[in-house]
Amino acid sequence: MKKLLGLLLVMTMAWPVSANVLDNVDVIGEIEAIGAENNLGTTAANGAASRVMAGLSAELTEDVRANVQFVYGTEWTGDEGSTLQEYWETVQLAEANIVLSNLFDCFEVTVGRQFYGDENSAVMYFGPRHGYMAALADVSSLDAAKLTYSDDFKAVTLIAGKTKRFLNTAADGATIFGADIALNLSDLLKAQIYGYALKDNTWIPDGEEYQGFYGAKLSLTPEAGLLSVEYARAHDGNRLIKESHDNAYMVKVDGALNLDAFTPRAAFFYQKGTVSHYGAYAPGLVYSKTRFGDMLYQGLEESRIFNVGVDYAWDKWTFSLDGFAFQDRTAQHEATLEADLTANYQHNENVGLFAGIGYAKLGGDYGDFNQPDATVYQAGVNVKF
Repeated sequence: MKKLLGLLLVMTMAWPVSANVLDNVDVIGEIEAIGAENNLGTTAANGAASRVMAGLSAELTEDVRANVQFVYGTEWTGDEGSTLQEYWETVQLAEANIVLSNLFDCFEVTVGRQFYGDENSAVMYFGPRHGYMAALADVSSLDAAKLTYSDDFKAVTLIAGKTKRFLNTAADGATIFGADIALNLSDLLKAQIYGYALKDNTWIPDGEEYQGFYGAKLSLTPEAGLLSVEYARAHDGNRLIKESHDNAYMVKVDGALNLDAFTPRAAFFYQKGTVSHYGAYAPGLVYSKTRFGDMLYQGLEESRIFNVGVDYAWDKWTFSLDGFAFQDRTAQHEATLEADLTANYQHNENVGLFAGIGYAKLGGDYGDFNQPDATVYQAGVNVKF
């Protein structure tokens, strides 16, 4: 870290030599702070915390861009202040890559530490998560090489590298390689096909070499709303892809209608086993975002979830009301029912404030938590630059 900071200092001192480089340098990053309270006994989601990400993005020359971004997170404990050296030791490098555009007139190549995927994905996302306390302590990246080819009809991405997690240090160092193909079948119909394999992963069963998953998603996006269906299936074994009737699988369906200011929504999620440990899908303020932090592999690998909700947009405000039913996939225990009310205020393009309250009537066995219901309150702010 000290060597890297020294290198950045040298680069900063050298910038005046090249006015063209200085003109093409952008400051990038964000600050997110959240305060929350719950009666679940989840201490990490009580109190307040913040996460700061900051760095530079520079166009070094034509079609060559470099990105560097650091991350720092802290809980508001009120403890005695740390020295500058102690703070520096907790700052980590979240992004450090070079992007080559128009390579051979058709490819884009990204080499180095990078974010990857869609934050709404249930199977694949590396990057910062947002909007709830557990997300502030979960930032991940890939040390990887990514190759992308795209035109009006298709976008093909190949990636290979190593996983890296910051702040929350679980699940470091797995080798990952995969492919993602997105197709614009028409103006309204889009398809996605993907597959990923991992070696040296924390969750690979003993005696087996590979673990991974593959899947497909079909999305219909008319002006009136959205309908998408996604299916993904896991594999593990001593071959790159090993099929069996016991392989974990997942189905996710989302729908929405655009009715002027109102947007009714519905979703269904069903999972047998654990398909992926790298998804960011976490519905519900109480059950997944607070109780489990990341619902896909912390206690809900055998689950089915129903969600109905509505968004109301007014001026800079968006109000959302959601109802959830969480249950094991074979309905062997009583469902947990949850209702959430959230509000978002978009102060400007880069600044947003949010607040929410969630209430759940718990079903099933929750160990040392014996209360019949649970509540979560939270409020926060996100500033991007």
